[in-house]
Amino acid sequence: MKLTVVILNYNVRYFLEQCILSVQRSLKSIESEIIVVDNNSSDDSCQMVKALFPEIKIIENKENVGFSKANNQAVKIAKGEYVCILNPDTAVAEDTFIKSLLYAESIKDLGALGVYLMDGTGSFLPESKRNLPTPKASLLKLIGFGKSYYANHIETYDQGEVSVLVGAFMLLKKTVYNEVEGFDEDYFMYGEDIDLSYKITKAGYKNHYLGSTRILHYKGESTKKDAAYLDRFYGAMLIFYKKHFHINVIFNAIVKIGVFIAKKTKSSVKTEHHDINRNRKTFVLTENLILLKNLSEKYNSEIKTSSKIIFSDENLSNSTFIFDVDYMPYSQIFIVMKKFSGNGNAFRISPPGCNFILGSDQSDQKGSVLVF
Repeated sequence: MKLTVVILNYNVRYFLEQCILSVQRSLKSIESEIIVVDNNSSDDSCQMVKALFPEIKIIENKENVGFSKANNQAVKIAKGEYVCILNPDTAVAEDTFIKSLLYAESIKDLGALGVYLMDGTGSFLPESKRNLPTPKASLLKLIGFGKSYYANHIETYDQGEVSVLVGAFMLLKKTVYNEVEGFDEDYFMYGEDIDLSYKITKAGYKNHYLGSTRILHYKGESTKKDAAYLDRFYGAMLIFYKKHFHINVIFNAIVKIGVFIAKKTKSSVKTEHHDINRNRKTFVLTENLILLKNLSEKYNSEIKTSSKIIFSDENLSNSTFIFDVDYMPYSQIFIVMKKFSGNGNAFRISPPGCNFILGSDQSDQKGSVLVF
């Protein structure tokens, strides 16, 4: 078997359903399997997987064992030559795995491979490709100066060697994963991907970034950058530095000050939400009359159907676009989202055959789900 896709879930039932559907579309021509690990969700995630995707293997943990341990559980039973660690709050393009595997096979001594990640607003997520987070770089990131933290020597649409990848999407050979002993279980959440990336390079392999295929990551669904996040990030970095760098009391005190400043700065920032019930234009890209009817009943604003030709207008602004994946594939949706990000635009997706739409208007805010 060529590929095992591992999806770790915790209380994001609807995002998980979209993720699985997009992965299945992207795996059509690849000998593969999907393994879902659930960390004791209180929603009906497990029941959904069993009912809608009975062919998928599911590991149901009776407690939240954290990111590292849960992914290690799945990789242990994976049958694929390659494994892909994938967040549940993602959707992949139809060509993501084909392009990723082709690229992986072309690179000698490949460690892990990451791809272009975009958030729910259509914006590129710079953590798609990162430099090794030295103590100085991490401190600067905490207080809002993160330029040296990211691998800006590679353009977003290009490809090449990077030090650190993000755990939302990491593709690598199972043999490499096992050689470096997978994710370090001293980390519960945050820092595991940095540690794994570093262990891979220390073992003599090269991590790479591929910018020619995009995936959507509703980042805020699993990561809210509040005070608790900053504390966890700080704790994870301390574990990393104690394992791989020399740190002292002075460094520890400086980082604590950085966390304090970051908390104060974050609490003063106001976020803007694009509520699609506002008096704004809403366009539905669909040929599904039932979907259109359901949306019209849910929203107070005027709903307009549209064809793809609408995107020939370069000046679209202050609008909400609802994409029906049965009408417009993820690969095209991602291109449109990137092109029309900003200008007050918001985006929602209706996954194939589903009775809900998903969206997110901030990188660090919880995504929205509307069930019909």
